[in-house]
Amino acid sequence: MQETAALSSVDPNDVPSHIAAIMDGNGRWATARNLPRTKGHEAGEDALFEAVEGCLAVGVNWLTVYAFSTENWRRPKAEVKFLLNFNRDLLRRRRDELNDRGVRIRFIGRRNWRVPRGVLREMEDAERLTEHNRTLTLNIAFNYGGRAEIVDAVSAIIDSGVQADKVTEAMIAKHLYDPSMPDPELMIRTSGESRTSNFLMWQLAYTEMIFSDVLWPDFTRDHVYGAIVEYQRRNRRFGAL
Repeated sequence: MQETAALSSVDPNDVPSHIAAIMDGNGRWATARNLPRTKGHEAGEDALFEAVEGCLAVGVNWLTVYAFSTENWRRPKAEVKFLLNFNRDLLRRRRDELNDRGVRIRFIGRRNWRVPRGVLREMEDAERLTEHNRTLTLNIAFNYGGRAEIVDAVSAIIDSGVQADKVTEAMIAKHLYDPSMPDPELMIRTSGESRTSNFLMWQLAYTEMIFSDVLWPDFTRDHVYGAIVEYQRRNRRFGAL
């Protein structure tokens, strides 16, 4: 791949191990072009794989993307149906390509609540196919909500019989959807919105956040590099001086 100016600006010794992304703006991108909202979601597929390629190029180990939230069920039924089918079909189309690139596919979210069996099968097939890859973990938050994750973790702790005064942060972290997932160092949200929208509420406690005006379908690997450069300019103190 030909190096861009944005890529050459990245310090290879200070690349975040884990980047999280809220892929926002698909609907607005389509509306601005007098297209159905579903066309925006389709265009967002290329942006997702631009982000994957950007992460691969600089050595990011984890990329977690917000694909479908627990709140997305409130959208019009036709759009919900499209999103479910689109995510299922995307896995069919792209899992071999991702496997060839050494990408491990994982999912976080509620699998036992509302997700159609056909979608679950595609998720499980993608995880099995790529389970031994370690170049990059593409972690897809699907039927995911940050508050729901914390509730589910606390419920599991209660079910295990742990007394309230024995509950620790480490114990809650151990009962999250994927305890092996490190906290993101960097979170990117597109479309000009400046909020986290119930995404990784536990894990984002000390994450650097970048809010971009770019709509997700226009997002490229150069935007990944630019966000990393901005991350590298920041002084991460974690509450210290």
